[in-house]
Amino acid sequence: MASTPDDPVAALPPLREVIAAHGLAARRALGQNFLLDLNLTRKIARAAAPFDGLTVVEVGPGPGGLTRALLLEGAETVVAIERDRRCIDALDGLSAAAGDRLRLIEGDALTINLRDIIAPPAIVVANLPYNIATALIMRWLEDEPLFKRFVVMLQKEVAQRLTADVGSKNYGRLGVMVQWRCETHALFDLPPRAFTPPPKVTSTVVELIPRATPLAPAPPAQLSAVVAAAFGQRRKMLRSSLKQLTPTPEVWLEQAGITPTLRAEDLSIEAFCRLATVAAGDTSVH
Repeated sequence: MASTPDDPVAALPPLREVIAAHGLAARRALGQNFLLDLNLTRKIARAAAPFDGLTVVEVGPGPGGLTRALLLEGAETVVAIERDRRCIDALDGLSAAAGDRLRLIEGDALTINLRDIIAPPAIVVANLPYNIATALIMRWLEDEPLFKRFVVMLQKEVAQRLTADVGSKNYGRLGVMVQWRCETHALFDLPPRAFTPPPKVTSTVVELIPRATPLAPAPPAQLSAVVAAAFGQRRKMLRSSLKQLTPTPEVWLEQAGITPTLRAEDLSIEAFCRLATVAAGDTSVH
């Protein structure tokens, strides 16, 4: 349920005043680009709603633009993880207004074990710092499912790779590994001018919905290795690119029912899974 007009969060001063009061200039080293337009942050929050019964995890809240929107759009519990002490201080007013609906955690999302601080069901809604977005997503997905879904803002280029179809120029290792575990949907773009300071790239809000079971059965370690080898030399035929894993890739490919002259971009996720299963069973390379 969205907020009422007398919600203390709605009465907070504009974000630009908060930034000015705390001298909060964005730091490139932390991948910071602040989204201050409440119309846009609420659009993201509405795309992630409803929040009934869910813990909302936000990474990199900065001065709190999206955090405010999540609370205004009805999030019952928001856990915001921020490594920049300046932003923690700037969020004091929001924290006071939100009361026990907002929990601030100072730390690095790459090293924090979320299972220690939240319990399912949960959802991630975040403008992810560009420099760690891919690493965060892969880490979250490699654990046992903790989240019901993710609504995250990424560089458009990364979003295109996450959602790419087989055979497209953007189809690669990231798309295979994420789509194996999730349904992926690009929702909408945000131009550079929407941010302070404006980044050099367009951003895209993406929804990831973890599957109850992966798209096809495969051992995760072997799947990762096979996909990395295949796309590491994506211009080469599979019979060549897989030689870094086995001296006889044609045997694997035949057992998996895959034509040896195909390239990585031609293989469906299901085909990669068959190939990984064959690789896992080849005792000569273990």
